[in-house]
Amino acid sequence: MTAPVLLWLRRDLRLADQAALTAAVASRAPVIPVYVLDDETPKHRRMGGASRWWLHHSLENLARDLTKRGSRLVLRRGASAVELAKLAEDVGARDVHALHHYEPWWQNAERAVMRAGLKLHRHHGNYLSPPGSVLTGAGTPYRIYTPFWRALHRHLPPPEPTAAPRHWHAPEHWPASDRLDDWHLLPGKPDWAGGLRESWAPGEAGAAKALEAFADEAEDYAEQRNLPARAGTSRLSPHLHHGEISPATVWHGVAGAGGSVETFLGELGWRDYAQNIILQFPAYGERAGHEAYDHFPWREGKQADSDLRAWQQGRTGYPLVDAGMRELWATGWMHNRVRMIAASFCIKHLLLDWRKGERWFWDTLVDADYGSNAVNWQWSAGSGVDANLFVRIMAPLNQSVKFSAADYIRRWVPELAHCDDADIHDPPQPVDGYPAKIIEHGEARARALAAYAAWRG
Repeated sequence: MTAPVLLWLRRDLRLADQAALTAAVASRAPVIPVYVLDDETPKHRRMGGASRWWLHHSLENLARDLTKRGSRLVLRRGASAVELAKLAEDVGARDVHALHHYEPWWQNAERAVMRAGLKLHRHHGNYLSPPGSVLTGAGTPYRIYTPFWRALHRHLPPPEPTAAPRHWHAPEHWPASDRLDDWHLLPGKPDWAGGLRESWAPGEAGAAKALEAFADEAEDYAEQRNLPARAGTSRLSPHLHHGEISPATVWHGVAGAGGSVETFLGELGWRDYAQNIILQFPAYGERAGHEAYDHFPWREGKQADSDLRAWQQGRTGYPLVDAGMRELWATGWMHNRVRMIAASFCIKHLLLDWRKGERWFWDTLVDADYGSNAVNWQWSAGSGVDANLFVRIMAPLNQSVKFSAADYIRRWVPELAHCDDADIHDPPQPVDGYPAKIIEHGEARARALAAYAAWRG
């Protein structure tokens, strides 16, 4: 019988518009889908708790979908190259099909797979256009988003998405597989995932339903996306991150919606932009895009650590910031406008190193994407290659009023639920159970600008 081929799955947990699966099936060889839980290659960038919760349910659903097609999902744990080489030897395989990944640890893993003597066939399909393919007239990668987005348009729209193969050859004998439950991806005691279960439906079917729901609202995206109390965002980011739906599927699902849908398509473009940045700067999650920012006078010590904990727990005394941080802890997600405000507060009001906030998001977000997370935090800090100026300091109280966040605050900060719309953004008196401001806005602004001036000097 023909030697089987391995389908190496990572952040591409779908069957539709899956170029690696399509190519593996086209080989007419038996296909063995495999997911390796690799905590060794990423080292300190292993998935956070919220992502692991999502991964468990996504793999569970993918395995079920594969079984319906007469296939299986083989699970292994360890370094990707080592486990794939073992599996290939067990089944007599030499060829491995996979979607190309661009995080530095996955680049290392792909090279290690090839060094192990396997023939790795890499396919594109996790971005609108392959990272590295959008270049300036001089043939160099873009560093600034706006010209990148204009240039990306020359590669758009992406190809129409392809349907999932209905059937493919299975091996005569299936190799051994780990049990998903034995990986302990779900929390034990305490079980902190109740809000995640209520908020999300991981898996390819859940992604399709989320796209269908958003497509009906996409024309109003530009107006609605900044209002935390409204369901105006797509909520597709975790499905895209885990690869349960392709960006091409999302693009074609909403591109004809009219209205302000182009604004949403630009957010898909930002996702591509972030991957292009980490392709140029693999350490972007650890090192500032402008090296001088690695010497910025961030606050350190016991009080700074206490302030960081207050921010993480949603106890800063700024209702909109606290609502966002509590939403994040409860659901593994935070409204995009509030993410910007919460990040700015951490960096500029509290004068804490952006990397501390980025790592908290990495552990608590269900859509914790290395490229997007790093690019967004460095944009807020002013340290990125394309960034907001540090001296532009968001005023969270004004932002709360401007974007009508009263009902959002009532949902996530129940201590303030009794406040009327005039007071809830900045309660005028102490409220039982709710903390006073950790620092006044004017004082925080002056402190941040003084630190910036000293650093510049």
